[in-house]
Amino acid sequence: MHTARAVFALEQLTRRVTKGRKGLLDVAGLPALELTVTGRRTGLPRTVSLLYVPDPYDEKRFLIVSSNWGRPRQPAWSANLRAADRAELLVRGERFPVRARQLTGAERDRAWRRALDFWPGYAMEQRLAGARRFRLFELTRT
Repeated sequence: MHTARAVFALEQLTRRVTKGRKGLLDVAGLPALELTVTGRRTGLPRTVSLLYVPDPYDEKRFLIVSSNWGRPRQPAWSANLRAADRAELLVRGERFPVRARQLTGAERDRAWRRALDFWPGYAMEQRLAGARRFRLFELTRT
């Protein structure tokens, strides 16, 4: 997971240099967002940069996947998001509130196929994660 640490460090540096307008994923041509959600234990805002899957029919909706680079544990941001159901995004230099909803059942299955079509790397990360099933969230601009 040394690669993940390097990517995180480069992401933070890129966001700092661009004053939050762009991250490493943006520079690589991938859609990225900064998610800020209240910590479920601390009550403090927590921010993380993530790849997102754009909705081809609605630019106010964003799909995010709790892949955590294929690690065996869910990322902390996904537990925080489940507890909060509201968050804030920074996308292409614009900050705005969103409502968060974890997808389940057939809706999750459809979203997972869409995520795999968009970013096939999720399949490799799912293999690495083993039995852990990634949480998928739909974020809708309010």
